[in-house]
Amino acid sequence: MARRPSNGVKVSPACRAERIEKTHGDFLIVNAEGDRKPVEAGRIELEDALGHRFAEPALLVRALTHRSLANQKAQESAGKEISALEDNERLEFLGDAVLGLVVGEILFRLHPDWQEGELTRVRAQLVSRDHMAEVANRIQLGSHLLLSRGEDRSGLRRKSTVLSNAMEAVIGALFLDAGLDPVRWFVRARVMGETADQLAEQLRSGQALGNFKSALQEHLQSTHAGTPIYVLKSESGPDHRKRFLVEVHLRPAGGEAGKLLARGSGGTKKHAEQEAARRALSRMRGAGAEARTHHTAGGEKTGAGKKETR
Repeated sequence: MARRPSNGVKVSPACRAERIEKTHGDFLIVNAEGDRKPVEAGRIELEDALGHRFAEPALLVRALTHRSLANQKAQESAGKEISALEDNERLEFLGDAVLGLVVGEILFRLHPDWQEGELTRVRAQLVSRDHMAEVANRIQLGSHLLLSRGEDRSGLRRKSTVLSNAMEAVIGALFLDAGLDPVRWFVRARVMGETADQLAEQLRSGQALGNFKSALQEHLQSTHAGTPIYVLKSESGPDHRKRFLVEVHLRPAGGEAGKLLARGSGGTKKHAEQEAARRALSRMRGAGAEARTHHTAGGEKTGAGKKETR
């Protein structure tokens, strides 16, 4: 029977060959031959989110190892016969290339009517640093990063750059461990999903791809309504799982920020602002479409009334 991870997400075929048992609080991986070996709970959670059980766990460890920890370990082991700890930068290089390939392949197959320019624009958004940091936040990758003591205290595990780089390194590790299949599963399930659908819709309507703040600014300028103002309302959650709540308000020309347009939340302030802008745009365009519908319906009724009086 196909095993499902603890969060209910379907797993890639490579993850189904083994199952997890819990005995006296310890987790054991049981392979198809019935062999059992212990494994850390944190690794199980992350592998569940990735949809893949690593045959070579050292690859995942390396993908999570920031250079600050590698440097710290090198200093601590100076003069000792201890093999150096590898950081994730080489895997990041590989993962970046593999990610671009797989996203490009999926878009190519999904949209046979798109030309090169359209495919390139959407792929650029899906593999962007901001989006990959958001993907990393969704699977709580930051809580699994291996950092030096100093960088851990400084909050480095929350930085978008560090998260996106580590996400690419993990994708590189997936590829080395089992080829393209687990990468394709992860990209479809975590990288694309609703985001790819939204980008396709934006492409059809001629909107600014992925940049909802710019699109909202352009929309408000075109209607001479005013300027959007973003206000951070709250921060919540532990350091490795911060959530930000942002409001976007309308400031009329020459006035102060007033009418609330929408709220948005995200793993970073930037992502929360983009979500607030997206919701504001959706509401304003929906209201505009509704107004046009009422206007058309009213015109048809008037015309019909005139016809009846003749």
